Amino acid sequence: MFFPIGDDQVKGGHFPLISYGFIALNVLIYLLESSMSEPQLNAFIYEYGSIPAETVRGQDLFTLFTSMFLHGGWMHLIGNMLFLWVFADNIEATIGSGRFLVFYFLGGLAAHAAHVFFNPGSMIPTVGASGAISAVMGAYLVMFPTSRVKVLFFFFTFRVAAFLFLGLWIFQQGQNGLASLSIPTAETAGVAWWAHIGGFVFGIVAGWHYRRKFPKPGPAVFGPDEYV
Repeated sequence: MFFPIGDDQVKGGHFPLISYGFIALNVLIYLLESSMSEPQLNAFIYEYGSIPAETVRGQDLFTLFTSMFLHGGWMHLIGNMLFLWVFADNIEATIGSGRFLVFYFLGGLAAHAAHVFFNPGSMIPTVGASGAISAVMGAYLVMFPTSRVKVLFFFFTFRVAAFLFLGLWIFQQGQNGLASLSIPTAETAGVAWWAHIGGFVFGIVAGWHYRRKFPKPGPAVFGPDEYV
């Protein structure tokens, strides 16, 4: 499994307060989840997770936002927060914290819309930040295509251009999304693939807008000791 652990950083710009704040908030909420008994946790997830069938009926629409801060396990949390930590700060540094806050939530809503479109009758709660983070990744692909992503593969690290890493990632999401439309398998069940795809597409569109509006986000920092 390949994990991003760093990238070329934008010098100057806005401090990524929202990005780091979201990471802290997600961790704190998961710690709250971990303190609950199994019945309490199930009730909590059904209360604050987003259920597509209810969204279609216009019920509990607040869960479209609350579900973005819930996670189903430590690995789910760690994976999402790692991607958020690597890819969000450059975008926030470039467009500013206020714009990033709006962009993040709109990306999450776009991801929900895609998931609901393909699963309108589902009563399974959807939880996780991955839809909004997919939007972050889509925007990053457009805004910083040649930025070098530092990747961990077992005990080895190497660097690859962002357009290659993120291009491979969305290709995998698309393959799994198409597979999920037929017979669910162990690889396709339990993951909101179309939320990932919907968020990513939204991020690409937003990224083109931000790239035109902020054509010079600041010089990137290069060098093996300058990854964070």
